[in-house]
Amino acid sequence: MQTMKDAFLTACGHSFCYMCIMTHLNNKSNCPCCGLYLTNTQLFPNFLLNKGAEVSVKELDCLLTLLAEKKRKMEQEEAETNMEILLDFLQRLRQQKQAELNEVQGDLHYIKDDILALEKRRLELSRARERYSRKLHMLLDEPMDTTLGHAAIDDGNNVRTAFVRGGQGDAISGKFQQKKAEIKAQASSQGMQKRANFCHSDSQVLPTLSGLTIARKRRVLAQFDDLQESYLQKRRRWATQLRKQCDGGLRKERDGNSISREGYHAGLEEFQSILSTFTRYSRLRVISELRHGDLFHTANIVSSIEFDRDDELFATAGVSRRIKVFDFATVVNEPADVHCPVVEMSTRSKLSCLSWNKYIKSQIASSDYEGIVTVWDVNTRQSVMMYEEHEKRAWSVDFSRTEPTRLISGSDDGKVKVWCTRQETSVLNIDMKANICCVKYNPGSSYYVAVGSADHHIHYYDLRNPSVPLYEFNGHRKTVSYVKFISTNELASASTDSTLRLWDVRDNCLVRTFKGHTNEKNFVGLTVNSEYIACGSETNGVFVYHKAISKPAAWHQFGSPDLDDSDDDTSHFISAVCWKSESPTMLAANSQGTIKVLVLAP
Repeated sequence: MQTMKDAFLTACGHSFCYMCIMTHLNNKSNCPCCGLYLTNTQLFPNFLLNKGAEVSVKELDCLLTLLAEKKRKMEQEEAETNMEILLDFLQRLRQQKQAELNEVQGDLHYIKDDILALEKRRLELSRARERYSRKLHMLLDEPMDTTLGHAAIDDGNNVRTAFVRGGQGDAISGKFQQKKAEIKAQASSQGMQKRANFCHSDSQVLPTLSGLTIARKRRVLAQFDDLQESYLQKRRRWATQLRKQCDGGLRKERDGNSISREGYHAGLEEFQSILSTFTRYSRLRVISELRHGDLFHTANIVSSIEFDRDDELFATAGVSRRIKVFDFATVVNEPADVHCPVVEMSTRSKLSCLSWNKYIKSQIASSDYEGIVTVWDVNTRQSVMMYEEHEKRAWSVDFSRTEPTRLISGSDDGKVKVWCTRQETSVLNIDMKANICCVKYNPGSSYYVAVGSADHHIHYYDLRNPSVPLYEFNGHRKTVSYVKFISTNELASASTDSTLRLWDVRDNCLVRTFKGHTNEKNFVGLTVNSEYIACGSETNGVFVYHKAISKPAAWHQFGSPDLDDSDDDTSHFISAVCWKSESPTMLAANSQGTIKVLVLAP
């Protein structure tokens, strides 16, 4: 780099040696740097670079004028740019807030309509209660008149008989009047006593109902944000569906169908069902308990627990290499220190999963640590089919609900295999290149299956085209350990990232994330019914979530009173859970082999 000699400044603000810029201007009339039009009259000495250079007052004034004009122009451009940015921001903000205002106004409209509908319904119920109360009082008063009438008829007959026999009319008439008055007084006393008892019973019931109502309202306040989101989501969804019905006749029919018998909009009725089920329960109560372990096996972890087709029997399996089948009614109704299984089947390896056939009551499938998938007949206690194609541990097996001869399994060898109980080999194989932790058939189809794996994703396949997944649900940060279908469109998943997630398999989107339990390394179980999702925790507790609320609705901590002082209870965890169909009853087992029958309670 050379030192600039006899530096001159251009009108566009660039500095050059005088000879260099003059040579350039002889060939071109622009600035070498920015390309703006430039002539030799727009050159000025750069006195900052030319220290000691002599500059005339006229040239200095011209230079200062040019610099001032340059400064003014730059300030104006900067001000205009800043104003444009600010204006764009404010316009976007106004647009966003206007959209929010429109949404809030729409929400207020929904809320206003729903409040009017509820107040109307409450008035109808109040009137119905008044009518019922009046009718009840009339029924309480009726025995007095009836008793009095019967007594008068009987006494009248006696009186007529007495007149015929003795002719003592006056004396008997006096006795009749006296007896009539006594009967009337007695009936009146009985009626007053009944009314008093009725009122007293009401006074006893009302405080209890009030207490339950207060407790349910507290649960609403505790989860108000989630409940608000659920309500608005459902009302907006129904309103959007109605707006899409632009055809007059179809819209009219749709409007009629959107109003329930109570006068509620469909969205409000749906939310009321959620609110009712969510506030109904607040805890899990133990109604029975049994031990799964035995004297000859110290390893008692229950890996899987499942009800049969009719919820009469339940089977357990785990590291003890035994499938034990218990009668549920016996376990609940007959207290005992040790409950003996009605059926017990031994296996050669540790068991990871069970699945009852929902059509053939006596058929149950198991998967084990050697990769073997076995179909058992509980009645004969013998294996019906044994599949040994998996090369590593098989974590999961599941019977199809719509095709009872089909079952699916997943393994650490990265393969998903579909089996038929009429064939000795697999009928379909999917190689996923990642450890498979869970598989589940969609309850509405034998073609659609969900697969959870160690790649943190859930792969949703159509078995008619198994080359690529139909959908891939992403969001979990660690291994997906369980997948369960709540309905044909709702899929729940569990992961060792300590979350549960609810997915919509129809719209391919995440619906909700549930947090509250702890799960970082173990398989802690997952079970679902139409309203609730339950899982275990590595804190040795069971957690229950309502599918519309992201925080736990109820939980139960397994106690360990029989542990020695040297044993650490924090190392134990819940290992399996299972709902009893659509009832509030569930089974839960932990790593100590303790199985509890739990029921949701207020």
